[in-house]
Order: sequence, then C-alpha cells, then structure tokens
Amino acid sequence: MTPIERRASGSLASIFALRMLGLFLVLPVFALEARKYPGGDDPALIGLAMGIYGLTQGVLQIPFGIASDRFGRKRVIVLGLLVFVLGSAMAGMADTLSQLLVGRAVQGAGAVSAAVTALLADLTRDNVRTKAMALVGASIGLMFALSLVLSPLLAGWIGLSGLFVLTAVLALAGVAVVIWAVPAEPVLHKDAARGGLRQVLSNPALLRLNVGVFVLHAVQLAMWVAIPAFLVQAGLLKDDHWKIYLPAVLASFVVMGGVFPMERRGYLRAVFLSAIALIALVQAALLWVSSGAPSITSLAVLLFVFFCGFNVLEATQPSLVSRLAPAASRGAAMGVYNTLQSLGFFAGGLMGGQLVKNYGTQGLFLTCAALMLVWLVVAWPMVAPARPVTTPKNA
Repeated sequence: MTPIERRASGSLASIFALRMLGLFLVLPVFALEARKYPGGDDPALIGLAMGIYGLTQGVLQIPFGIASDRFGRKRVIVLGLLVFVLGSAMAGMADTLSQLLVGRAVQGAGAVSAAVTALLADLTRDNVRTKAMALVGASIGLMFALSLVLSPLLAGWIGLSGLFVLTAVLALAGVAVVIWAVPAEPVLHKDAARGGLRQVLSNPALLRLNVGVFVLHAVQLAMWVAIPAFLVQAGLLKDDHWKIYLPAVLASFVVMGGVFPMERRGYLRAVFLSAIALIALVQAALLWVSSGAPSITSLAVLLFVFFCGFNVLEATQPSLVSRLAPAASRGAAMGVYNTLQSLGFFAGGLMGGQLVKNYGTQGLFLTCAALMLVWLVVAWPMVAPARPVTTPKNA
C-alpha cells in the first residue's frame, strides 16, 4: 500500500471501529438487560428493539450512498455520525422498552456505512482493496472481541443506558477522525458522469452479493437472540461470556489471514463458498445442540467456526462489490449493499424473537440453516473478478 492508502485504510477503519464498538457493547447484554425495562417480558418486542436499527439503516443507506456520490463522502459521513449520536443519546435516556426502540431507530438513521466504504474504495487501488476491506473487517472484529470483555463489566457499572451514552461519545470521536485524519477525498464523484441505481440493480453478480449480505447478517443477529441464553444454560455466568467469545474471535483472525494468499492463487471463489458452507454447518450443529443440554466446549467450538466463516465473508464481500461496481456508481452500489446488510440485521432481530417465541430455539436454528443453504445455491454461479495488473506505487 502507498502511504495515502495506509492512512485511508487506518483512519476509515477507525471510524467503523468507534461506531461499531458502541453497537457491539450493547449486543451481548441487550437481550438480558432489556428485560428490566417496562415491556421487557415480550421476546418478540426485545427482538424488534434489537433489529429496528437495521430497518432504518436499510431505508437510508441508498439515499446516503447516492448523496455521497453527489455531494461528497466526508460531509455525508459527518452528518450520519451526528444523527447516530442523537439516537444513542435518546436510547440512553429511555425509560421504557418502547422509548428504547425509538432511540435504536434513530441510531440506525445515521447510515454512513455505504459512504465510508465507498470512500475507502475511492482511495485504494483494486489490487490492494481486499486487504483494505479486511483491515476494516479486522477492526470491527477486534471491537467485537473487546466489547465481549467490556460489555458485561460496563453493563454492571453504568447499565444499558450508560452504554448508549458511551456509544454517543465514541461516535463523536469518529466525527473528529473524519475531519482531521481521513485523507482528502478524490474529485471523481464530483466531476465524473454519475451512474444510477438501474445499472447497480441489473448486475447479477452484485445481486448475488446483496442477497448474501442480507442472509449473513440476518443469521448473525438471529443467533444472538439465543446464544447468550445457551451459554447461561451451559453453566457460564453472564459476566464470563467473554471467555468464550474472545478466544473464538481472535483465533478466527488467524484463519482469515489465509484469505489473501488464496485470493492471489485464484481460489477466492472456493474460499467464499466454503465460508458459506461452514456457517450453514454451524447452524445445523446448533440445531442438534438445542435438542439437549448444550456444553460450554461445544458452543466454544461452534462459535469459533462461525467467526472463521463470518470474518472471511465480511472481508471479501464489500471488496467484491467495490470492484464489480462502476466507479461513478460506487456509492449507490455500496448503498444497496449496506441496505441489504441493514435489512438483514432488522430481519434477524425480528425473526429471531418471533421464532424463539413461537417455535423455540430449534425452529430458530433450522431456519438459519435453511437460509444459509439458499445463499449457497444463489452464490454458486459466482465468478471472482480477475485480479488487476499491479501498478507501481508511484503511478
């Protein structure tokens, strides 16, 4: 990477990290802490409160992405982060589960993921973009691992409302990074002919990736409606859940490091499809585990395998979208991609709560396994884009 590419990757990854740390701090304890609010005795409403963030994200990702094509990435990112700060503050002041739900919805309205990812694509060359996207994915994964350690401790100290206030502070730090650390954006999207949604939505390869990101995040969030309770059932206290999550996440990073040499050797498609299959197998195994008494060892192994597949897909999918999309429509393409990602979060929270309420955890994991198999079928015809010829760093 060139110095500008390293600076762009590091600073934009830190924006994701600061924003996602706040969200991840809430996730491990949300289902348990939300029960303390008036209305918290309804699993379906808890699932909706978890997932509503994804619905508003989904509604606004495309407008934010298109706006970043037209008005500039950085100003759109700052605006979105400020909206996210407002929603976090509202959630922090909530007294009921319904008010908490509204705050989560406003949080989601700060839909900056498409603009941030599009800016990263603008500032990096094709032949290093998967590495740049992987840095973003690794930063998100590290924040998830950190949150697993800190979340139970902070929740016991400042409560769920305090976690939302902390989330607002972290997002404000992200605004500072955008203003002072992110390199100047290129003028491409200001002066070049602009693309539109039609060419993005008519591209079969992009559509396959959009279906995939929806399924991946629906399954991810749906799982976490049940996983914390599974760990408690296995005999692990809530404050000790990080002892399972953290090693699983960190060990999976070692596996993810093997993606880059595999891509260089032309095996990206095989790695991609194998990661989907791994997550499908995890869901099938969790279905079997849910029929009896889960053990800490079995859950630890399954979560490790899940994060191996999840991290690989998180690194490769946005890179593929940015490489397949026309440059003038990159913001729109990332907007559609992140819309489906956000809708996946919403669907996962809603689906997970409803399935556990009406069909138990077996119904939940059976549905998740079926969704992953559908994605595998949809993704099977994929063709990995040819690797571009490497250009000199000073070109």
